[in-house]
This record gives sequence, C-alpha cells and structure tokens, in this order.
Amino acid sequence: MIHLQYTKWIPAEEAFEDKIDQLISLFSQILIHTNGDVDEALKWMQYIDQRQGLFDERIGYEEFIKELEKQGYIKREETSFKLTHKGGRRIREDSLKHIFNNLKKGLSGGHETPFEGEGVERLSETRPYRFGDQASNIDFTSTISNSIRRSGCDFSLHEDDFEVYEVEHTTSCATVMLLDISHSMILYGEDRISPAKRVAMALAELIIRKYPKDELHLVLFGDDAQKVQIEDLPYITVGPYHTNTKAGLLMARNILRRTRNANKQVFMITDGKPSAIYDRNGRLYLNSFGLDPKIVNRTLDEAMACRREKITISTFMVTQDPYLVGFVEKLTEMNQGRAYYSSLDNLGEYIFVDYVNNRRRRLK
Repeated sequence: MIHLQYTKWIPAEEAFEDKIDQLISLFSQILIHTNGDVDEALKWMQYIDQRQGLFDERIGYEEFIKELEKQGYIKREETSFKLTHKGGRRIREDSLKHIFNNLKKGLSGGHETPFEGEGVERLSETRPYRFGDQASNIDFTSTISNSIRRSGCDFSLHEDDFEVYEVEHTTSCATVMLLDISHSMILYGEDRISPAKRVAMALAELIIRKYPKDELHLVLFGDDAQKVQIEDLPYITVGPYHTNTKAGLLMARNILRRTRNANKQVFMITDGKPSAIYDRNGRLYLNSFGLDPKIVNRTLDEAMACRREKITISTFMVTQDPYLVGFVEKLTEMNQGRAYYSSLDNLGEYIFVDYVNNRRRRLK
C-alpha cells in the first residue's frame, strides 16, 4: 500500500518572481495608454486591484512600487514618479512579446534571404573557390583532400584544390515607421493610437535586439511631420491635428535618401484619409470633407516619388471604410507597395509578418 503524507503548500520563490513579472508587464502596457505617465498608470493599477484583486499577501501595492524602483524601471522625483530609460526598454520588450504571442504558426524565424553568396551565415555545403571568396570561408579539410587525391604523397596546393563553404546572403534594411497622430486616432471614444504605439515599440525592440545593422526611424504626422526618437514613443499623444500624409511621406523619403541601405521601406499606420497639405506658399490647406482632389493628387505624387527612389510603402489601415479603401488602393497601385486592412487587435501581427517577409527578398 502506498502511503502519502500531505504538508502545507508554500509558494515557491519562482511563483513570486512570476507574479512580479506579470504585474510589471501589465504596468508597462498601461503606460502605453497613459502616454508614459507613471503616476496615472499606478492609479490604474490600484483601480484594477479594487476590481480584480491584483495584489495579495505576497506582494502589496507599496511592495510593488518598491520593486519597480529596485529594478530601475521608475524613479522618484520630489512628489511624482518618472519612467527611466530601462523602463522604456521594458515597455518595448513587453510589446514585442505581446505581438509575437499573437502570431499564427507558419512564420519561421530569421531574416536571411534565400540567396547564396556573400554573407555571414555559413552553410554545410561547399563549392569550388571563386575569385573574390573570403579566405575565412575556406574548407581546409576538403581542400587538403582534393590535393591528396590529385597529387598523392607529393603534397602541393593548386587553385583548383580549394573549396569554400557556401554562405547565406543576409541583408540589412532601412525602415521609416509613420504614425498618424491626427485627432481621428481617438475619435468617437475608440483608442487607436495605443495599439499603433505598441506596434512601433515592438518593431523597435525587434530591430535593436536582433538586427543591430538595420535602421529604424520614427516619424509622426498630423498637420505636419516630425521625427522622434525611440525613447519618446511612450509619451506620444494625439493632437488636434488633421492628416498631412504627404508631409509624412516626404520626410520619410528624405530620411531614406540619406541611408546607405539598398532596401528601403515605409510602414504607415493610419485610420483616415489625407485632409491637409502645405500649398506652394507654405500655408496649410485643409479640407476634412470627402477626398479633396488637390490634397489627394499631391499625396499620390509623393507616393510616385517614393516608387522612383525604390521605397516601398506598406499602408496599414485600422478602419475599413469603403470610402477610404479606394484611396489606399490607388496609393498602393501607384507605389507598387502593399495595403493591409485590419482590426486593431491583429495590427501588430500584420506589421511583423510583412516586415519579415520583406526581409526575405533581395530588392532590386
């Protein structure tokens, strides 16, 4: 007969660490919605605790704040808390996890191209040496074997004896992420800017962590366009702006023109039609009603300029108004780019799937 002895269950240290990590992950996602306001995010944590019971006897609200300070995510400044650089990086990391956890099966990792040639990823296959191959890729075992088979014991090396490992061609890419910060991104009580920010932060973390040779630039566009740093992303807010898509594309094109990367692309996340441009006198011309031909044509001219400079535009619409779909399809046709129509929930999935697929091509 088997005898079982039961003892009091004591939560393991790992369970405590998991609890802390889950709370910090939730906190970092709330910070996206509060535009990096730590004090407001902490109030939301208290509110959720009152409704759902976030904290318990192992870790209470005050202990949670001390843990955030201890790990360097926030710092106390007089009467308020501020987000640190490490805290901003944690938001990007959690955004990356959030988006990749939602990806469907079928997406293989890695950003290599399917082309063999000059690169850094060594393969197991070998081939005869060709002029210009790197000496570091010589397969010495095969090379010496070829020499012995050819000359026997009278060992000597000829050019035909040399074999090199095949290497997989890898490439780098310069990307400009365009974020629409016009008023419509929070219109009618629907928060569209927070998912867009989460995508931008996740993409930034992906490139920083895994593709350090890549370039990523962030541009906001409303009445005008402005370039921002990655560290500023949590604090981005929507303003009382119209949608100057032309200004965003123009700034993206100017940025990419200065890069040395052969692969250049623009990811544009928007929920509305272009409703503003600067006229030839530098004055802001506005029309929020319908698709103004003057605004539309100037915007399409910019899309064509991107195409001439081999810059692919991928447009991600977070609404599917048939009135706007026609404009996006026209822009995509003229640029020979891509267009995606998605809900806010799977916006991040499309962003990353498209990014990796694009990297698997050699652009010409």
